[in-house]
Amino acid sequence: MHYYGTSGTNEKGHLTIGGVDTIELAKEYGTPLYIYDIALIRERAKGFKETFEKLGVTSQVAYASKAFSSIAMIQVIEEEGLSLDVVSGGELYTAIQAGFDPERIHFHGNNKSKEEINMALDYGIGCFVVDNFHELEILSEACRSKNIPASILLRVTPGIEAHTHDYILTGQEDSKFGFDLQNGQAEEALKLALAKNELKVLGLHCHIGSQIFETTGFKKAAEKMIEKLAVWKQNYDFTSQVLNLGGGFGIRYTKEDTPIAPSEYVKDIISEVKTLMKNASLSMPEIWIEPGRSLVGDAGTTLYTVGSSKVVPDIRKYLAVDGGMSDNIRPALYDARYEAAIANRPEADCEETVAVAGKCCESGDMLIWDLPIAKAQPGDVLAVFCTGAYGYAMANNYNRITRPAVVFVENGAAALVIKRESYEDLVRHDLPLYAHK
Repeated sequence: MHYYGTSGTNEKGHLTIGGVDTIELAKEYGTPLYIYDIALIRERAKGFKETFEKLGVTSQVAYASKAFSSIAMIQVIEEEGLSLDVVSGGELYTAIQAGFDPERIHFHGNNKSKEEINMALDYGIGCFVVDNFHELEILSEACRSKNIPASILLRVTPGIEAHTHDYILTGQEDSKFGFDLQNGQAEEALKLALAKNELKVLGLHCHIGSQIFETTGFKKAAEKMIEKLAVWKQNYDFTSQVLNLGGGFGIRYTKEDTPIAPSEYVKDIISEVKTLMKNASLSMPEIWIEPGRSLVGDAGTTLYTVGSSKVVPDIRKYLAVDGGMSDNIRPALYDARYEAAIANRPEADCEETVAVAGKCCESGDMLIWDLPIAKAQPGDVLAVFCTGAYGYAMANNYNRITRPAVVFVENGAAALVIKRESYEDLVRHDLPLYAHK
């Protein structure tokens, strides 16, 4: 089987992560259980950050916390010296509770509320990524009322879509995000923002896609943005201090996926930006990027306990586990694909092919179709790999199933960082119509 990060096997033949026996973790904390390989997260963070340093490029590597946000996770990001992206008041509050430096927080989102903007200003965050004309106005008003300036990036859609090995030139982007670069929206936003003394325009931001395995799309997006910056320098004497090329760097979910190393993304993108800026006679800006999935995705593993099975002759065998779309909705939403193994004997030969079914009352609650696996018995522990991004973040209480616990493992030690929800937690905010007899 393919091992990720610090994963391996021990003398008992059990799957280990961070030097910790996953079967012991399942016994102690129950299943479903999210496990994060913290050493792998640190390795990925350093891979991005140190490459910029070696290239001598001023940068910010900001963790896109929508992938997985918790107090402990944000504290790891703080330890690694990264910046942080948030997209809601809740993510911002979590970051503040984690003790994260607010000056290194960037606030994204296409519909920030007045309350969220005021909250962010009161905390003193470093940058707003402004998404639309409405936000420009309410942010400006809030700054004036508080007599507080705000630094902003303008989010633009450069007409590039990228996914895996493909990119597409789309012209005017059909997206709910950002100011269109081609139809004049972005230029109008720039003029409005430059006219507001309370706003400091740092530069431009774009995000072109997700799970990207090449750099062509990033380079094409940079080309489109720098073309406009050259025009805006001439017309408005505007110099972009920051060029944020977003995230979307891919990871390996299955053997069909072939991502490149974090350092290779950075090297290729920086080389292109340097050339483009020189050709446009513009000074090199700070480069910001926003890895999320690529920091935590393959550092996460979810453990399940195998329960019932069902054989449909000449069609397939269903193997049911004690979780499903309540802890990983990505297969149902995106047809996401995963690999898995029996954690109590991961090296055993694959003897059958099964469809891993969740326990929700929903026919679409399928985690993996056509999984080659060792013959599983009730009580076995199934480890599904690369669930660190958008697993817990998108977990839900469908069928009133409680959210799993989260454990961090590193250097042979395990730490519970999110408690398993209890049934009491499920009804904590429920209000009765009448007194219970």
